[in-house]
Amino acid sequence: MLLRGVGAGLGVGLGVGASAAGIGWFYSSVLLDTSIRPVFPERVLGVADDAVTLAVSRLTAQPGVWGLRWATDHGDRLAVLGPVVSQSRREVVRPLLGGHRPEPGSAAVLDAGPYDPDPAARGLPFEDVDVPGPLGSYPAWFVPADGDTWVVLVHGRGGARREALRILPALHALGHPQLAITYRNDMDAPPSPDGYYHLGDTEWEDLEAAVRFAVGRGARRIVLFGWSMGGAVTGAFLDRSVEADRVAAVVWDAPLVDWRATLRQQARNRRLPPALSPLASAVTSRRIGIDFDRFDLARHPPAVRPPTLLVHSAGDTAVPVAASRALAAASPALNWPMRYLEVPVVEHTGSWNADPGAYERAVTSFLADVLP
Repeated sequence: MLLRGVGAGLGVGLGVGASAAGIGWFYSSVLLDTSIRPVFPERVLGVADDAVTLAVSRLTAQPGVWGLRWATDHGDRLAVLGPVVSQSRREVVRPLLGGHRPEPGSAAVLDAGPYDPDPAARGLPFEDVDVPGPLGSYPAWFVPADGDTWVVLVHGRGGARREALRILPALHALGHPQLAITYRNDMDAPPSPDGYYHLGDTEWEDLEAAVRFAVGRGARRIVLFGWSMGGAVTGAFLDRSVEADRVAAVVWDAPLVDWRATLRQQARNRRLPPALSPLASAVTSRRIGIDFDRFDLARHPPAVRPPTLLVHSAGDTAVPVAASRALAAASPALNWPMRYLEVPVVEHTGSWNADPGAYERAVTSFLADVLP
């Protein structure tokens, strides 16, 4: 009986261990997956005059200016919605400021990027350019201006260059040429050799190629502007690139400055047991060779630490604001000039959307202060 009990216990233990390992592998696969699967969780209830009525949710009730995206037989469509004008227990009404008109009953998603498809949507001249990089040719948008301090804009995981469209006019008004880049696994960019995201651990090499492209076109100094995983990409660049000394300033919006903290948050979002997050981290590290310690910037800051504006929203459920708070608090001891702006309520990378004017003033005043 004793041996039978030990055998049964061992079998249960192995079963639990195999199950945990399987969940860890699955979670890791979700993290590294480069395919894009659109989700449309919101519902358009009505469209009348110049207003759209949506089913109320935490997202549809967010303050500010947002895009509304929905799928049609002819591709995605985008509308620009203004701040909430009325709200009940079931409905939210927002003004329709531009773009297409959705059909009542459409499944939709609130989009932090209210502009499509390129800088012309912001009234800016631009050039489609190809940046030669380590895996091939990377498409980018070049927005010309008279200055010689270029802004290189880096979107987040699963995002696209249009993430930069919100801020382009404000930076253009300062006279900064801008380069909105792609990196490996983006649409029309080269795939990574293994087909996985590497979470900034290799993507920084594509950013390095973009910086060299800018220098070749006359850039004397570089400003890096990154959203979400763009923070991890730019952080790795500042730590590892021989071009990092060219960077005069950094602007980060909801940046990923601690991968482990983000993985814990994502595990909570998926209602996974907390103990599985370290397992998923270990599986991911083994699969792509990433050292997550190097992506905890409060403990392991990059070698080059230019003046940095860090913006994060308190309502972010994707990348935890606590990591940005910790980095900002640690910055004096790290000899890292840093200005921190926290925005209430809104979701991931939604700080511009909450109040475009205030956001742009924060960015432009920061750059005016730190760029002599």
